[in-house]
Amino acid sequence: MKTVKYLGLAMIFVALTARGQYQKVPIDNQSAKAHQMTLNVKRSALMTVNTVQQSNRVQNLPEWNTNLVSYAKIHELPENVKKEIADKTMQKIRDLKGYYPDETQSQSPATNFQMGSNFQANLFNGLTPPDNSMAISNGGYIVSVVNSLIEYYDMGGNLLYSSSFANFFNDPTLTGLLYDPVVLYDSGSDRFFMVILSTTHSTTSQVVCCFSQSNNPNDGWWVYKLPGNALSDGSWFDYPKIGVSNNEVYVTGNLFHDNDTYNQSIIYQMTKSPGYSGGTLNYIYWYNITDNPFTIVPASYGQAGNYGPGIYLVSTYENGAADKYYFFNLTDDMTGSPSLNAYSIDANFSLGGDALQSGSSVVMNTNDNRALNAFYLNGIVHFVFHSMRSNNYNGINYNRLDVGALTFTNQIFGLDGYDYCFPSLASYGVDVNDKSVVISFLRSGSTIFPECRAVMVDDAFTWSGSAQVKTGETYVDVYQSGGITRWGDYSGAARKQSAATPEVWVSGCYGAYQSSQYALNSWVAQFNDGTTGISSIKPATGFAKVYPNPSFDLVNVEFTMDQKAIVEISLVDVSGHLVKLLLKDNADEGKNLFSFNKGVLASGIYFLKINSGNTTLANEKIIIE
Repeated sequence: MKTVKYLGLAMIFVALTARGQYQKVPIDNQSAKAHQMTLNVKRSALMTVNTVQQSNRVQNLPEWNTNLVSYAKIHELPENVKKEIADKTMQKIRDLKGYYPDETQSQSPATNFQMGSNFQANLFNGLTPPDNSMAISNGGYIVSVVNSLIEYYDMGGNLLYSSSFANFFNDPTLTGLLYDPVVLYDSGSDRFFMVILSTTHSTTSQVVCCFSQSNNPNDGWWVYKLPGNALSDGSWFDYPKIGVSNNEVYVTGNLFHDNDTYNQSIIYQMTKSPGYSGGTLNYIYWYNITDNPFTIVPASYGQAGNYGPGIYLVSTYENGAADKYYFFNLTDDMTGSPSLNAYSIDANFSLGGDALQSGSSVVMNTNDNRALNAFYLNGIVHFVFHSMRSNNYNGINYNRLDVGALTFTNQIFGLDGYDYCFPSLASYGVDVNDKSVVISFLRSGSTIFPECRAVMVDDAFTWSGSAQVKTGETYVDVYQSGGITRWGDYSGAARKQSAATPEVWVSGCYGAYQSSQYALNSWVAQFNDGTTGISSIKPATGFAKVYPNPSFDLVNVEFTMDQKAIVEISLVDVSGHLVKLLLKDNADEGKNLFSFNKGVLASGIYFLKINSGNTTLANEKIIIE
């Protein structure tokens, strides 16, 4: 029976992944010859791994919150890189001015780029940096992860689930540090894919791959453990990046020797339909990649659906006057005849100094110039990282790489006196021809606390002014060593593929006093053109009570008015789409009672909004059963 069950599920996923499949574009022959790298890359034999069913509905487990903190960086940057960053940091401090103008004095936000729903997400609970990552499904489920903590929300910011990763897995074999979580939503299969790492030693290192069992993360995940020391050379796996194509998922990472020196990067390639159905997972891995690139980022499809076969990947290489972008084409699915082709493209970027912050002499680590995030759409790979913009301050280095011609255009966004770091991006285009993006990032400077922001870049490469996602509340010095503390490592950005107009959700961290530490908490926010989604959560000027809730038949709403005025009462679903305008009429001063029959509403979660003019009086969740 089990075989029949898995076969049926596999057939369902074949049907699911057949939707929205797109082809790669061919690389021009002359361009390919000019940029082709000779690769001595090696490919493993076919490997298999079985799943352990994971249901994250285990309740009332004690949260031990175990944590082992190293005040020194686990693996240091090369000495010459550390020295360059330290020198530039000191130069910034020597050149420091008493005042720096902010963006609001030089740029204006775009009219079609507005923040909607936004809310407090994962709190600091012992591990730093947060390493924010998030994904949102067509159904409006949000999975937000940071180091050691996973949470689910609806689009109104209501917490649906929260757990440490130790309790999430509840696996006695995962006894070490669980860290570096990354998550994406596979719109072609209507499922989530997530990876988290376990331990920092070759004898115990594991790459834990999680496939959601349905489009609702509350229904549980299938879990697979891949070896972190696949080469059996005394290495452990760090800094995962993930991607998805028509038929496969990909995990890349950096391998470090047990003495914490860098070894090489590796690419895992695996079939996805067995992962989503809980079957036996087949995979291979690629290693010994020429020029030993550091951090390889898969580029998933930027809008609804997937592309393939295989996937595109990018990497950056900073080396003084010999900077490079590496572009990789994994040519086929592993069920075919895949090869890994690589191309080298000349670039020009450099390191900035560490980030300053108000209220403290402790600086925040900005790391190096590694590629951080990418997606592919209509012949273009969009990717971001941070690099020096001016006067040793970092800016957002955003690139559009033309796959056919192997050429790129880029700009660096920022402002003197501020460090713009750890960006992530998602498509904001109205269709595949529109190259607009939203970029989330972290920012700090000598006059502000660490904060998270977002910016929109349109098709013509015009930048909006960046929008404040969450203002920093304090400086950060958690686990500082030698006057340096960790900051971000990365942020999150994800397009809501089912939205009627472009909509992107972002996550990032900001300075906050939490658990008796000057640390980093997380914030999630929605950006759209102002016509969809749930409006930003604000203190209500009135009072509303919904009962019974859950509702089986009649829904009653009590609300108060300061004065007689026209009100609009509307119902929206968890995706932020208007279900029905229930009432637009005068309401009297004082208490009012409004009721309606749930009628033809399907079971689920909705939000009842009461507006008067530009004021939101209530935004109440109701449950229809």
